[in-house]
Amino acid sequence: MNIDYNNLPPELMQVVVTVLLIRLVVWVFYANTVRKLLLLVAPGNRLMTPNQAWLLVIPFFNIYWNFSVASRVADSLTNEFFDRKIAEEENPGRAAGMWYAWMFLLSNIPLPPFIMMTVGLLSVVYFIAYWVKLNNFRNLLAEHENFRKGQQN
Repeated sequence: MNIDYNNLPPELMQVVVTVLLIRLVVWVFYANTVRKLLLLVAPGNRLMTPNQAWLLVIPFFNIYWNFSVASRVADSLTNEFFDRKIAEEENPGRAAGMWYAWMFLLSNIPLPPFIMMTVGLLSVVYFIAYWVKLNNFRNLLAEHENFRKGQQN
């Protein structure tokens, strides 16, 4: 099946551009969540700087960077939870992050339509699960910080 990209209806092009812009905006909010989480981690415990989270917004590069973020954020959280003496799972969020990274990688490989739809759906599910998990860790660190400040007063 050959597609003539030069003669696509303008409505279809508007839909494609809108979907891409929405996807980019979602990535910006996700990267901001990762950045805010890393800001709550002590600089000595971080394995990546908070501003490196913005690299998640770069299309195609983020296919690789998702793996780095999942690994580095999990190790940073492990260090931070150990220092703060917070009982939390070992390698917090690594499994969910890696599942998302693999599904995102697979969703960017041309596959048969049924497999592509299944992998794409799984990618969205794991993305949401990982994002929620990171946000929960961010809330936990923020609450712990408030608790420590309350103890000092």
